[in-house]
Amino acid sequence: MGKIIKVSGPLVVADGLADANMADVVRVGEQRLIGEILTMTGDQASIQVYEETSGLGPGAEVVTTGAPLSVELGPGIIENIYDGIQRPLEVIVQQTKSNNLARGVEVPALSRERRWEYTPVAKVGDKVVAGDVLGTVPETAVVLHKIMVPNGVSGTVEWTAAPGSYIVDEVIAKIKTDKGETKELTMVQKWPVRVGRPYKKKYNPVAPLQSGQRIIDTMFPIAKGGTAAVPGPFGSGKTVVQHQLAKWSDVDIVVYVGCGERGNEMTDVLREFPELIDPRTGETLMKRTVLIANTSDMPVAAREASVYTGITIAEYFRDMGYAVAVIADSTSRWAEALREMSGRLEEMPGEEGYPAYLASRLAQFYERAGVVQCMGTEDRTGSLTAVGAVSPPGGDLSEPVSQGTMRIVKVFWSLDSSLAYRRHFPAINWLNSYSLYLDTMTPWFDEHLGKDFMVNRNKAMALLQEENSLNEIVQLVGKDSLSANDQLTLETAKMVREDFLQQNAFMDVDSYSSHDRQMRLLALILNYDKLARAALEKGAKIQDLFDIPAKEQIGRAKFVEADKYAEAYSEIEKQMEAEIDAAVEKGGADE
Repeated sequence: MGKIIKVSGPLVVADGLADANMADVVRVGEQRLIGEILTMTGDQASIQVYEETSGLGPGAEVVTTGAPLSVELGPGIIENIYDGIQRPLEVIVQQTKSNNLARGVEVPALSRERRWEYTPVAKVGDKVVAGDVLGTVPETAVVLHKIMVPNGVSGTVEWTAAPGSYIVDEVIAKIKTDKGETKELTMVQKWPVRVGRPYKKKYNPVAPLQSGQRIIDTMFPIAKGGTAAVPGPFGSGKTVVQHQLAKWSDVDIVVYVGCGERGNEMTDVLREFPELIDPRTGETLMKRTVLIANTSDMPVAAREASVYTGITIAEYFRDMGYAVAVIADSTSRWAEALREMSGRLEEMPGEEGYPAYLASRLAQFYERAGVVQCMGTEDRTGSLTAVGAVSPPGGDLSEPVSQGTMRIVKVFWSLDSSLAYRRHFPAINWLNSYSLYLDTMTPWFDEHLGKDFMVNRNKAMALLQEENSLNEIVQLVGKDSLSANDQLTLETAKMVREDFLQQNAFMDVDSYSSHDRQMRLLALILNYDKLARAALEKGAKIQDLFDIPAKEQIGRAKFVEADKYAEAYSEIEKQMEAEIDAAVEKGGADE
């Protein structure tokens, strides 16, 4: 037990803690506020407190728990809403009868009252190692929770619980270790948040994560098990892009971390997710979602812990063999929390006041993503995809958080406020964004969508880049001075931008677009370009090609009902071919 000698905001300095260790969780003061030891100097410890420290003063007691900051892993995580250090917010609200987070509340992360239907898988006499499945619990209608042997435990199953309903801390199996000790296992296990969970092997990500967003899936795809950043200035739609990813990504579990964001944005998530139906399962999205809410008015130190809490929970479900996505909104607010704590510790500041270890901390977060062979004797593969928003002040991508993130992630969706002001959403700038997974995912696209998909994607990107070059000429001499082919390039690029890349998140039919639909729609636009160029060579007039009714039909094609689009696109194609042929005949007749 130690005594406080200094309080500086969320930083508390205490002496008399010779028995404590770095990263130990401590309880501070009469209210037993949660804190974590950052540095040790002799018997003096610098502690970051995850709760409001007003009212604390020198002489208050500090007690170490002797364990690092950890999360509880077991049934009951899905559908829950936690704060940055895994305290269940709904339970706290019910207990305290207050909408504000009370200090010193001690509530277990997983309910010790709720009973779960447990079905044993391992039998008495089975040899088991860490990661092997002991039994299963149907946590929600879409998630089968696998109760695994904790890390560091192996041996022979001596006893297993009969099928039935149990609470998480009841013993469900006994294992006799190789040393002859008997270990009693429950459905809950603890894991330190700053330590990555182990796996057997890491693979190269080769399959795309389908988000239903055309500019992402077709132009700048992210692989399952990949890393991506969404940088952009205020009001450019970062949160909406991340909400769309959380809603529609074809993953089994989504962990959404609201790290230092506005409270009303988290409220939108809390209201929308229980109402939205997942197209893959037919159940509400909350049935596969974990929310970690650490809004901008909550204690800043807990913001720093929230991303680690989120990614540790994600790794736990990855170890079951699930595809998991972690959405962190935003890593800039997390970096600001690091900067504040670093300043209070009087560490040597790096660029723009951020700590010198900012880049390594960002890397530690993103490097926990990947496609892995899970622990255990059973052959299981799980994936963890990490997507982080970056909020650079004034949209300046040269600042340290953006630069540090760009060095690590392989997909960069650069949001542009000028596109947002023109009501072009998602406001991802196609000239500044990139995906380094394209080469590794090309075989997957060729196999599942045909070789034309990547050819068309590259052609569309070339058109958009050519349009950017031509726009400079247009500003000088006007559009009419361009050749017919260049005018067609501008028109087709406009169709790619407005009819393909632009998407309405508030229209059910346009909010989500499948890979097949994206492929057919892009092929339709590029086929118009191909036929129109051939028609120009045969003497058709450019204005006649612009005026055909089928071109207008292409503009509305993205709003065709999901079960009718294939037939509708074929009809538009036939109509377009006939009308372009008519334009050729008209051009020949005029001559």
